[in-house]
Amino acid sequence: MSIPRSLLSVLVLAIVASSTAATAHADNNRFNNSVVADVYGVQHQAGCTNDVRPDPRLRLAAQWHTLDVLNNRDLDGDIGSDGSTPQDRANAAGFHGAVAETVAINPALAISGIELINQWYYNPDYHAIMANCANTAVGVWSENSLDRTVVVAVYGQPK
Repeated sequence: MSIPRSLLSVLVLAIVASSTAATAHADNNRFNNSVVADVYGVQHQAGCTNDVRPDPRLRLAAQWHTLDVLNNRDLDGDIGSDGSTPQDRANAAGFHGAVAETVAINPALAISGIELINQWYYNPDYHAIMANCANTAVGVWSENSLDRTVVVAVYGQPK
């Protein structure tokens, strides 16, 4: 029994797409950590002497918004589909202190760290957030789909 060529093509494309997406997702932890390192670099370039540290509560707030933006294509900024703000999400995740957020949406399966930092670095509002020495905690999350990558960083000033 032979498989029709068109069916075989569809099966091969499905296998390639699913394996590519899984690989991209598996690398997100390393990518997310590199974003934290890049923020550290931006802060020290701005004259900060403190360390910026990953915070699991801010990472959770970033994860919630990343998934919301990935799954709701009408979203393109800080406000969630439920009307939540970065501060609302951080509070719900158990973080107490002021927060700010940067969001990147790339219309592709992936984004490089250089592309991401260039987007944020050359946006005056986002650069000010990244370079703010008071933001000593950060949570980063990224998600990929076949045609879209979303990265959210939530910066915090612990009380």
